[in-house]
Amino acid sequence: MTGKADTVRLVPPREIPVPDFLSSAARSYLEMRGFSSLPYPSTDDREGWLVHIETVNANLLSLLKQATRNAGVEVDEHYAGVARIFELRPLQAAPGDRSVILDLHGGGLIYCGGELCRLMGIGLASRLERRVWSVDYRMPPDHPYPAALDDGMQAYGALLKESLPSEIIISGASAGGNLAAALVLRIRDSGLPMPAGVYLNTPEIDLTESGDSFHTNLGVDRSLASLMPVNRLYANGHDLRHPYLSPLFGDFGRGFPPTVLTTGTRDLYLSNTVRMHRALRAADIPAELHVVEAGVHGGFPAGTPEGDAIDRDVRRFIEAALNGVHDLADS
Repeated sequence: MTGKADTVRLVPPREIPVPDFLSSAARSYLEMRGFSSLPYPSTDDREGWLVHIETVNANLLSLLKQATRNAGVEVDEHYAGVARIFELRPLQAAPGDRSVILDLHGGGLIYCGGELCRLMGIGLASRLERRVWSVDYRMPPDHPYPAALDDGMQAYGALLKESLPSEIIISGASAGGNLAAALVLRIRDSGLPMPAGVYLNTPEIDLTESGDSFHTNLGVDRSLASLMPVNRLYANGHDLRHPYLSPLFGDFGRGFPPTVLTTGTRDLYLSNTVRMHRALRAADIPAELHVVEAGVHGGFPAGTPEGDAIDRDVRRFIEAALNGVHDLADS
């Protein structure tokens, strides 16, 4: 009989240095103190969750303002159903370019709404040098699953009234990567035309947290720990393995757009990203995987050579997808 001692590997305490070969900017980023995590309220403590979310958002606001202070992006607002859309136009976008990135912001499925959504959209538009529709979707505790996906569907429907599907890229980072992939599955299942491509940056694509890196990179990734209490709050009693909650378990043989995925060797969601890439490739979906050495969750910021290099690859992928080039990867 196989016991726990046969299935669990114990590793000794060890120090993990910052690699010397990284740029000085990337080394400084890794040497920063990790984000402190606040204790989660109980699932039924609505007021506790609201206070928790407000506290985390307040801590993030100054960081995002600093990161986007010189972005050079014009901002408009409009609505798709009940969801507010921040439409962001970077000054460096090519004149006459009709393409648009429909983005579902990150934030653990509960954080980064409102002003934070706007700032994150500004950062994305600046890095990708393209127009972005950033969806300020509804979130728990008042609006659990499927409210965020419903808002994404409303936004996609509104976008189809002014853009061709071949002009649209759907993107998301972290929790937004979950929503972006789930949105594409719902678009497909609803019989709507599919977008030209998908960009998933270190996606929270498995709410069951079953991947290997949830153990091997726990504590190594300075920016993230398990979000299981949040996942349950978001799911609101639904099966975490449902493809609209954990898109990793979707049926990609029924179709999915060309996809680019990014992660890092220290990312808690490394397994999520790698497994999603393999699932897409098993279904013969063109998919690229970019793994950054020593990268933590979210990757290296703009202004670091490592972060800028990934941004160039993502921009190249998007250009190819918008031009209908589908042989984007062979592995």
